[in-house]
Amino acid sequence: MLDIVGLIPSFGNALYTLGAFVVALSVIVAVHEYGHYIVGRWCGIRAEVFSIGFGPVLMAWQDSLGTTWQVAALPFGGYVKFLGDANAASAAAADDFDSMDEETRRSTMHGAPLWARAATVAAGPAFNFIFSIFIFSCVLMYRGIAADPLTIDELRPVPGGAAALRPGDEVLAIAGVEAPSVENINQFADALPAADRLVEYRIRRDGAEMSVSAPHPYPPLVLGLTPGSAAMDAELRPGDVILSVDGRAVSAFSELREAVEKSEGRELALEVWRGGDVFQVALAPRKMDLPLSSGGFDTRYLIGITGGLLFSPKLERPGILEAVLFGAGQTYFVVRSSLSGIYHMAAGAISSCNLQGPVGIAQTSGAAASQGLMSFIWFIAFLSTAVGLLNLFPIPILDGGHLVFHAYEAATGRPPSEQALKILVGIGLALLATLMVFALANDFLCP
Repeated sequence: MLDIVGLIPSFGNALYTLGAFVVALSVIVAVHEYGHYIVGRWCGIRAEVFSIGFGPVLMAWQDSLGTTWQVAALPFGGYVKFLGDANAASAAAADDFDSMDEETRRSTMHGAPLWARAATVAAGPAFNFIFSIFIFSCVLMYRGIAADPLTIDELRPVPGGAAALRPGDEVLAIAGVEAPSVENINQFADALPAADRLVEYRIRRDGAEMSVSAPHPYPPLVLGLTPGSAAMDAELRPGDVILSVDGRAVSAFSELREAVEKSEGRELALEVWRGGDVFQVALAPRKMDLPLSSGGFDTRYLIGITGGLLFSPKLERPGILEAVLFGAGQTYFVVRSSLSGIYHMAAGAISSCNLQGPVGIAQTSGAAASQGLMSFIWFIAFLSTAVGLLNLFPIPILDGGHLVFHAYEAATGRPPSEQALKILVGIGLALLATLMVFALANDFLCP
């Protein structure tokens, strides 16, 4: 007999995942298509329809400029239909085009000057990148950045507590080593050797220097989870602390990392502390390819958790320029890592399972949303960069393919022939369909 009640949690999770994916994709599509729309309008090209989604129209309204704004039933994309377009793919409607007067023809996508058409096409990916920079910058402004001197803002709960330390303490040295600048504190704390007993902290409190003992500054604490990781599948949560691995006590995150890497994928038994309760979890580390800031990838066995300090340092709000530079740097890192990943997958240096299809992206959307609003917003910015980059690939029917056609027209003084366009578009569709099938197969076949 079918257990309907037992299926409710799984059904609810599927709806949550699908909802998160639809929200993320709709936001990104809206930004992308608005880029096409607004730059086209600035260039004198009139938009007839701005649609989020395809298929039957759920709701629509028309603005004073005559553009119909609509939301359609299938929320897996969107389009802007400009005056003179035969369809959502912006193919020219030959009959209508030939019957237009010169002024009206100038208001169409195909009758506009080459510079206006190229700018309109490029605006979609450009707006995705600008949106990503904006989101990354706003997240940094909201969260703040740690400020020197290193001062404790809040202590994170760990077994045994860290009562000897207090908010407001200025950390001068840890384990006899002078504390570095805040910028390097995570690397410094992670590199400190593990200790069976408490670690000595030299602090300044209320103007007086003193020494106190507290847990390791980089404990085996779960601060974040990687979507789709072994740790997330095992239902670990931010705030959990790993007490032991296969019965061996761990007091520092470096010990946990070493045990995971040495496992080579063998199942591990973890003892986990959560808010005063202790329980057991069994999980098997998975081989993952990590992008390096210097370029390339590092392949290691991971369980998919991010560690953090025993305490959160005092923060300050960054300047607007600093935040924008951070956002631009983060966007550039996503672009470079994505291109590097494609190259390394093609070369066979890393697994092709790194390429996710719609199911994998939906699962990642749900996992990011489950970790909180900031995590979900960060994921949207990441995905927006990826969508902008994908659309710049020189594949016919994508924006990058149209830009290649415009470059050809600029070089030769005439656009590609209609027959050539049909062949190239057919090739582009075949390439995208093959890529989609391959990515979708990865969603189901990859571990």
